[in-house]
Formats: sequence, C-alpha cells, structure tokens
Amino acid sequence: MPNAVASEAPHNRRLMALFAVLGFSAGLPFYLFATVLFLRLARHGVDLTIIGFFGWVSLLPTFKFAWAPLLDRFAAPGFTRFWGLRRGWIMLAQVGIGISIVGLALADPDRNLAVTAFWAVLLAFWTTTVEIAADAWRVELAPDAARQGPLSAANLWGYRSAMVAAGSGTLIIADHWGWTLAYLAIAVTACCAFPLVAITAPDEHATTRNRWSALGIGAIATLVTYVAVAALVAAVGWPVLAMADHLGIGAKSNVTTPVLVIALLPFVLMALALPKIRRMGPEAPLRRSAALGPYIDIFWRFGYGSMVLLGFVAFYRMGDVLALNMSKPLVNAVGYTLTQVGLADSWVALVTSMAGVALAGWMVTRWPYGLSLTIGATLSAIGNYSFVWLYHMPVQPWVLYVATGLEQFGHGFEGTVFVVYLSLLVNPRYAGSQYAFFSGFAFLLPRLIAGAAGALTKVIGYDGIFVISGTLTLAPLLFLPFLARLKPRMATDL
Repeated sequence: MPNAVASEAPHNRRLMALFAVLGFSAGLPFYLFATVLFLRLARHGVDLTIIGFFGWVSLLPTFKFAWAPLLDRFAAPGFTRFWGLRRGWIMLAQVGIGISIVGLALADPDRNLAVTAFWAVLLAFWTTTVEIAADAWRVELAPDAARQGPLSAANLWGYRSAMVAAGSGTLIIADHWGWTLAYLAIAVTACCAFPLVAITAPDEHATTRNRWSALGIGAIATLVTYVAVAALVAAVGWPVLAMADHLGIGAKSNVTTPVLVIALLPFVLMALALPKIRRMGPEAPLRRSAALGPYIDIFWRFGYGSMVLLGFVAFYRMGDVLALNMSKPLVNAVGYTLTQVGLADSWVALVTSMAGVALAGWMVTRWPYGLSLTIGATLSAIGNYSFVWLYHMPVQPWVLYVATGLEQFGHGFEGTVFVVYLSLLVNPRYAGSQYAFFSGFAFLLPRLIAGAAGALTKVIGYDGIFVISGTLTLAPLLFLPFLARLKPRMATDL
C-alpha cells in the first residue's frame, strides 16, 4: 500500500498542476467581463444603473446546463479527434477566449455600449465552455471527497490567481497606457492552458490518422463554430437591446421588482414538475433523454428535498455576487486610483485568497461539510461587511488593503467549500451536465438580482448594498439542518 500511495503522488501532483492552470485560464477572462469591465465603464462615466445591467452578462454561465450536454455527447470541431473529448473542448474554447478579449479591447464604451456588450457576452460564453469541460473532467477523475478536495483547491488557486492577475495587471496597465493595451496584454496570457493541454497525451478515443487532411477539415470546422457562436450572440442580443429600448429600460429604470418575480419562476416550475418526476420509472422517456435526463435525475434522486437543496445552492453565493458587482464602483466613488486598486488586487488579494482556498481545501477532507459551509459563509459575510467600513473611512491604501484581504480570504474559503459540496451532489454518470446545472443554478438568482444592484445602490447607497450582501451571505445557514437529513434516492429504492 505505501508503494501504491507513493506511485500515485507524482500523478496527483501533475493533476493538481494541470487543474491549477485550467482554473487560471477560466478565472483570467472572468474579471474582464465582470469587475474590471464595471470599473472601466465607471471611469467612462456610464450611469450606475447601466453598469448594473452589465452584471447580467454574468448570467450566461448560470445557463451553462443548456449546452453542457452537447459537450458530453459531441466532439469539439477540429480538436477532439486529436486530444479527446474534454481537452478538445477546452482548447477550442481557449482560442475563442483570446478572440473575444481582443474584440473587447478594441471596443469603445464611449461610442457604442452595444458592441462592448457583444464582446463581453462572447467572452462569457467561451469562458463558461472552458469551465464546463474542465469541471466534468475533474469530477470524472476525482469522484470522492478525499481526491476532490485537493483538485478543487488547486483549481481555485489557479482561478483566484488569475482574477488577481487580471484585476491588478489590467488596472495598473490601464492607469498608465490605457484600457486597450491593458486588455491586449491579458489576451496574450489568456490562452496559457492551450499549450499545456496540447502536449498532454491524447486519450484513448482520440485518433491522429490522416493528420494533415484532418487538420484542414478541423480548421474549417473550428472557424465555422466561432462564426456561428458570434452570429447567435448577435442574433439574440440586438433584438433584446431593441426590446429594452422600446420598453424604456434605461438609466432611470428601477427593475428590482420584476427581477425578483423572474428569479422566483424556476422554483415555481420545479415544484410543479416534482410529483410527476418522482413517479417516473427507470425506462421513462424523460429519464432516458440525452438532453433532459441528467437534470431529471437530480429531482428524481432528491425528490421534494431538491427544493431545499436548490434554495441553499441559490442563496449561498448571493452576497458574494452583489459585492463583486459593486465593489469596484464603490472604490471608484470613494476616490481610489486605478493603481491603488490594482495593487490591492495583486499581492494582498493573492496571499489572502490563496490562504482561504488552502485552509478550506484542507478542512473539507477532515471536517463535516455542514461545519465547513458555516465557517465559509461567516468569513465571507465579514469580508462583505468590511466594505461598509471602507466606505466611511478616509482614502488610505491600508484601509483598501484590509478590506480587500478580508473579502478575498472569506470568498476564497467559501468558494472552495462550495465547489467540493456541489461536486459530491453529482451523479458520476452525468458528471458534466449535473455539475453545470448545480454550479449554474448557484448563480442564477444572485446574478439576476445583481443586475438590478446599480439601481438599488442609487436608492440605499453603497454602504446599504454591502450591509445587504453580508446579511444575505449568512441567510443560507438556515438551510443546513434540513440538508443534513437529506439523502438521495437510489435506483434500488424503486
């Protein structure tokens, strides 16, 4: 046994290094269509309500379950035949990320916000595609908590390192040489996982026969895929913007109430469908469906407890999302420079977030998940409340560093615990689809509400929005006693 453990150690270290890089490749672009973009818009004088609307770009990852089954069943054009299913999609999406960042770099918010939104949505799509493929691969490689903890921690180390690099690097470069050069510099770094994945050995399903012919056909298929995705984004986006203009939705709109109503609809629809799902046998067409079967399986296994489970999943990160959307506009309003914010987002954020991720990665393998989730929510709430304190303090770098450190430590700890918890809810038979559903649903309600955060902040103030975000972070703890008694139904229970 000791020899077996020793022989597995280098393999595990290689996997951890690989998933750290994959986390970096997903985290780097996320900041560019989220907090960095919000600060860029604020510096260009865009109204706070409109900045809040840009938070809805982050809704796209919450719907990743819509195309996750495609990544489970179909090959990535031009890549899968050489590197296998998961790695093929990762590499295809990496190129899409690079193209989208360049487009966002050249977009000018002062002249056309619609073009900026187009490239931001495209970047969100390809970033999410990398996450779907990487998460599915991780769950397949590590189906239990003992192995999932280290891989999840490594993935989040990479993810948070990238957010630090994107946040600090982009802002410091932008402060000295402008936003375009800042985005282009990040675009060069964004595809860092591509060569690492490319040199890994192809899996058993990959083939390299007729390589030159396949490369030519693959290049054409890849180009067609990128053009098709861009056309789809444009075809959906422009009518949506036209409808918003027709309805008079703009800088003076208060969309909080309709957003809350829309946010409750998923729970209503799930409650109505549950009785029928629970009665389904193993041969029921919906349970065997390639498109819906993975999601029907979740409700079939957890039954009415799935409402409690999904309520907890939807609320656990809500405070973080509100804080993420409004933190950069807050520090901009207080009077901090881009360089000061960039320095806070560099070494301070890196050290504290890595510490939070490492502590959580160690804890989830040894402590009950309920206790780990409780500690994560508490630390994250403290981080959110720290921005209330920052808002009322004079502009001093150490104040920004303390608030950033508390926020990053709490969010790093909470995020790691949450990733492991979601991974253990997944049926390994549907690894990619179900993890995409859980992780997407986790941010559906938060990001819907966060889109209205700009309008709400104009009413209650920055300090008010961060009081709310901290309180919402603690609210999900009320679900834990119910989750502790929740046991999934097995096929043998029929």
